[in-house]
Amino acid sequence: MVAVNYVGEELWSFYNAPWEKRVDLARQLMDIAEQLTNNDFEFALYLLDVSFDNFAVGPRDGKVIVVDAENVLVADKRLIKQNKPENYDVWYESRFEECDREACLSFSKDSLCSRVTVDHNYYAVCQNLLSRYATWRGTTGGLLHDPPAHIAKDGQLEALLDECTKPKKRYGRFQAAKELREYLTSNNIAQP
Repeated sequence: MVAVNYVGEELWSFYNAPWEKRVDLARQLMDIAEQLTNNDFEFALYLLDVSFDNFAVGPRDGKVIVVDAENVLVADKRLIKQNKPENYDVWYESRFEECDREACLSFSKDSLCSRVTVDHNYYAVCQNLLSRYATWRGTTGGLLHDPPAHIAKDGQLEALLDECTKPKKRYGRFQAAKELREYLTSNNIAQP
């Protein structure tokens, strides 16, 4: 027997939603990435299968919900700090790899489970859901595709998404994720 519960439309159905809605959903996705990575419980939950059909949007409150969490790696940060494996306190940067399939992610389970500070969730959300590298059902460009002219002209959004997905600077993804969350929260981006 299988029990199923309808929690809302899958994220994919918002691919062509109005800009303001897509910005709100992108901000929520980045907030989820942060909450799963850094929380009071000292457990990091790393999403290993990040795609448009693994998230839904609540019909009443518009909140993004993780609906398929069967591929999640749990890392106990307290245990990592206690056991002190080699390089445990060195920040871990996920490697960007170009891929010709949908929802690709490269990751090292060993690294995710042996480092205290890891950028995997930011990488996964940026790469597979938000940036120009995101592909799904024959489309490209991610949830933040085709921004309004004033946003595209400014170039800040594209630069933050690129650094979050394929960083040029050491530890650039960590900073880009923080700045992207702030940028998506600012009022000027949500204006059409």
